[in-house]
Amino acid sequence: MVEPLLSIDRLTVTYPGRGFRAKPVTAVRDVSLDVRPGETVGLVGESGSGKSTIGRAILGLAPVTSGTISYAGHDISHARRSEWRKLAGDLQVVFQDPYSSLNPALTIETILMEPVTAGGVPKHEAAQRIRGLLDAVRLPKDSLDRLPREFSGGQRQRIAIARALSVRPRLIICDEPVSALDLSTQARVLTLFREIQETTGVAYLFISHDISVVRSLSHRVGVVNRGRIVEWGECAQVTERPEHPYTQRLLLAAPVADPVRQARRRDRWLAARTNTIPQPR
Repeated sequence: MVEPLLSIDRLTVTYPGRGFRAKPVTAVRDVSLDVRPGETVGLVGESGSGKSTIGRAILGLAPVTSGTISYAGHDISHARRSEWRKLAGDLQVVFQDPYSSLNPALTIETILMEPVTAGGVPKHEAAQRIRGLLDAVRLPKDSLDRLPREFSGGQRQRIAIARALSVRPRLIICDEPVSALDLSTQARVLTLFREIQETTGVAYLFISHDISVVRSLSHRVGVVNRGRIVEWGECAQVTERPEHPYTQRLLLAAPVADPVRQARRRDRWLAARTNTIPQPR
């Protein structure tokens, strides 16, 4: 049995309430999951379900109220800033908005070089590495001298992926990395994620509201609803033969290309939400 790279055990994240005497708000409750080396684990759920909070807690951006988060066998639940600096080479993130995650005043060369040289890599070696990264994410060689605003949304997300890969991490937290992209660009970026994983062996925790996106990339899937994982298992089981009613509703909400099938799915989805029986078409 392969030891998990990332292990979460009974994670709970609670925020203070807003306003005088406001009750605390629990965004994540008793969540347990693990990610193995070279594996993609998908987390899927509607907006506000708590899935992104799980990712933020892993990265030290959300408070861990109880439970533990372990990376490579070390507890990082309450890691200090100095410990996070050491982890930066192993643990990276790709956010939803590719533009806001890139400094608009810096060239692509500077954006890609900074994390590499900060890790102690000599500049000449760092320069060679980032040129290789451009090839890996299929960007033209003249990209290095350009600014983020000169690229499309899909190209900017490729730059964000290249930056995450620049330090050769073992795990990347992907927080809705394709939700801001059109469908054709989504498909190209998802293909890129798969190719990079096959080449480098990097593991992903892939967070998305779209079950069809998660299904295309993941080995195992956790379904998050109201801060809890309500279904967990192999991708095919969870995304094709779900047992929990919430997962079934998510699957029915995913669009299909056939208009007739889509209309029927929409009726079934509405029926599942309202507990009514749809009229036959």
